[in-house]
Amino acid sequence: MSTDRPRLARRIGPLGLVLYGLGTMIGAGVYALTGVVAGRAGMAAPLAFVLAAALAGFSALSFAELSGRLPRAGGEAVYVREATGLRWLGTTVGLLMVLAGTTSMAAITTAFAGYLSAFVAIPAPVATATALSVITALAVWGVSESVKAAGAMTLIEVGGLLLVVAFALGSGALFAGHAPGADAAPLAPEVPGLAGILGAALVAFYAFLGFEDMVNVAEEVRDVRRVLPRAILWTLVIGTAIYVAISIVAVRVVAPGELARSEAPLALVFERSGGDGRLLGGVAIIAMLNGVLVQGVKAARVLYGLATTGQLPAALGSVNPRTRTPILATVLCGGMAIGLAWMGELASLAEAASVVTLVTFSLANLSLLLLKRRGPAPPEVPTFPVWVPLLGLVSSLGLVSARLLGWVA
Repeated sequence: MSTDRPRLARRIGPLGLVLYGLGTMIGAGVYALTGVVAGRAGMAAPLAFVLAAALAGFSALSFAELSGRLPRAGGEAVYVREATGLRWLGTTVGLLMVLAGTTSMAAITTAFAGYLSAFVAIPAPVATATALSVITALAVWGVSESVKAAGAMTLIEVGGLLLVVAFALGSGALFAGHAPGADAAPLAPEVPGLAGILGAALVAFYAFLGFEDMVNVAEEVRDVRRVLPRAILWTLVIGTAIYVAISIVAVRVVAPGELARSEAPLALVFERSGGDGRLLGGVAIIAMLNGVLVQGVKAARVLYGLATTGQLPAALGSVNPRTRTPILATVLCGGMAIGLAWMGELASLAEAASVVTLVTFSLANLSLLLLKRRGPAPPEVPTFPVWVPLLGLVSSLGLVSARLLGWVA
């Protein structure tokens, strides 16, 4: 009887999966973190992004191998449970992931409401509830539809960033040096010391989060053991190239200190290159909605994964036979996000969510170390030397410590 139970459908291919991951990695973060990183690293901001990609890369490689070894919905919760044999620890990790995901949904949607107010006069609570309801409905509709929507929004995001580069090249602003702004002084040092670059790299690390969201749709990916690990690697490579390119343009067109003080740094770069900053504001809104969608799908799949193994009530693991999505889990995550958004004061919750993410990274790298000791991966799964998860564990724990000690804002 259980064999007739509806399951998640494998409808995601390689291109859709890469766009899905890029939607988070180069989403709303690029519009905010570019200024923060430039303020700390000055003209060396591109180098800071390269260092951050290297730090994130160790964990990305670990997730690539883990997703091939254990291609199931639930991500880190599954890895920890299978590696340690501790169901309670896997459940705890899973619930923390759901909390981090729904908090991210609430935080991003709150920022979305702020950007939207520049175009439409609508109360923030109405804007957040409406956006989260629409995104939740899309996630309920079907994973294929969700991934296609995420892919379309990702292409718009990338198009907006390419437009920034094109205007900077076409107007000559990229080679003309910094044009003076209304508040051009005082500016941050343009050539910081090593400490400034490393501090900026720690901040930029958060720009590369997104690959961990991809593993939670493992049960909906075609030829998952081959496609998912490779898609994670492609997402990291493409995301790094985009961040480095946009940071080079940003610090060449606008002085780093001025970028750091701007609430919309890329819009400022676009304006200095002859573009309309409101256009970038519209792209930022789409990027935020994309991030909300990806986080919502992720959180629902974690609940689904925990429920199908008996760690949560079975109702959360039920799949609608028509949409082939876990409707109850998806609606529950959307409702939680609306409640968190209405609570306000999300800064502390968002801070906690980032720490939780790094803790789960640490546990995932540790899990791969344990699984490697247990035995080899299936032959079609990409594997990496043991020093990769070891460095991933060290870097993740180091970032947790830096965050808790206040070394990273």
